[in-house]
Amino acid sequence: MPGTTSRPAAPGAVTAVTVHGPLGVLDLTVPAGATLADVSGVYAAEAGLPTALPLVTRTGETLQMTARIDTLGLLPGTVLVAIDPYARPVPRRARAGAGDSVPAPVAGAASATWLSIAVAVAVVAGWAATRLPVDERWPAVAVLLAAAVVGCLPIGTLAVHRVVAAPAFAAAAVLALVWDPLPARLPMVLGAAALAAAVTAAVGRALAEPGNPAEPALRTWLVVGAGWFALAGVGALTGVSPQTVWALLFLGAVLAARFVPEVAVDVPDQYLLDLERLAVTAWSARERPSGRRGRIVVSEQAVSGVAARGTRTVRAATTAVLVVVLVTAPLLLWTAVLPLDRTGARFLVGFGGASLLLAARSYRHAAARRMLRIAGVLALVVVAAVLLGAGPGDAAGPGLSRLLACVAIGVAVALVLVAVLVGRGWRSAWWSRRAEIAEALCGSVAVGSLVVAVGFFRYLWELTSLMFSPRAGAGSKHGIGSKAALGSQIH
Repeated sequence: MPGTTSRPAAPGAVTAVTVHGPLGVLDLTVPAGATLADVSGVYAAEAGLPTALPLVTRTGETLQMTARIDTLGLLPGTVLVAIDPYARPVPRRARAGAGDSVPAPVAGAASATWLSIAVAVAVVAGWAATRLPVDERWPAVAVLLAAAVVGCLPIGTLAVHRVVAAPAFAAAAVLALVWDPLPARLPMVLGAAALAAAVTAAVGRALAEPGNPAEPALRTWLVVGAGWFALAGVGALTGVSPQTVWALLFLGAVLAARFVPEVAVDVPDQYLLDLERLAVTAWSARERPSGRRGRIVVSEQAVSGVAARGTRTVRAATTAVLVVVLVTAPLLLWTAVLPLDRTGARFLVGFGGASLLLAARSYRHAAARRMLRIAGVLALVVVAAVLLGAGPGDAAGPGLSRLLACVAIGVAVALVLVAVLVGRGWRSAWWSRRAEIAEALCGSVAVGSLVVAVGFFRYLWELTSLMFSPRAGAGSKHGIGSKAALGSQIH
């Protein structure tokens, strides 16, 4: 019997017993010769009960009320429970009555869906406000900023999702304020909107309680928004072309899909190391108890917390990858107008999208895997649309572009059929190894295409052609500058 021992108590000894009953808890010091009926009677007298109640152990085992304490051998601190045999549990109501209060909303999938729709509406509102004259945009900007401020307040049960959506409202408001349609200023315009989102996320993170589930998403807003603004600002200060900014952002999103899982799970040091044994302090010389070496015990709740935090980080990062690809891929193909730059941009977007599709197979999180697949498909769709003549002029001719697009679509369909036939994707070891090689090749081509997409390869080509051309030699002999020759090479 739990809490008892077979050894009888010594004569004249007393035992401390705790009795739990329907009217509270009572601590008693019971002589060894008393019976359980005496203990129940004392509890009834102290609690004001009309009759004594039967006693059971804390596990529910019935005890004989005539048994003596010394024969039961109750240990000091034993817990006994006084039960009322006539008590009945209150039945649960099947439905709430007309006068009952409505339950408070709970943050879940429904609230996340509605706030996602609200974010989409905010982006559309910011874009629609840019179509208006400058002096007529202030009502929309004021409403969007007010929504961002309200979203940062840690009030209500839906504050976890609301604070994640608040940076999008601030970004839409700033986009409407600083909008400029010139392609050369567009990176800085979007960079200002990204900075506003990062600042709003910082405010929401500061107001939130420690351990808020929205912290990984807010940290993603901070990193992506600040990084976007820094890259756009450096590009504006150095005077590089807009396609350079778009190409770097797109390549950063492609590489992030590969390296984010490595930094998403952050295990605290105390879960991996015995910090007490590693500490060297003034108390290191104290006497330590002898015995077996202790072990680090990590609770299941702590492990679940680390895994949940890593899951939220991966989900937020893949959503950011999708947004960056959705914005930068069309802008890169639109701003790369020179023939050589256009070829590099198409290779970068095409192989970057294929790398995203192949990287998605290694994600166990269903939502993150779906985000990466959507991003990869969008990148390939944009490239296919440009090859079919929807983008800037193609020097190779529309016939060749359509032929290449048809070949690419045919190869893609064949790969999809093969992936389905081998059994639910890349599950086998043979196909997994091939997918790993294909992902490495696509990533390498995408990284190498960056040099061509930003125009650096074209610049080196033109500079080399200018140095070794006869016209350049004659100009240098007579002291004539090379700007005219460089201009003739470009045009």
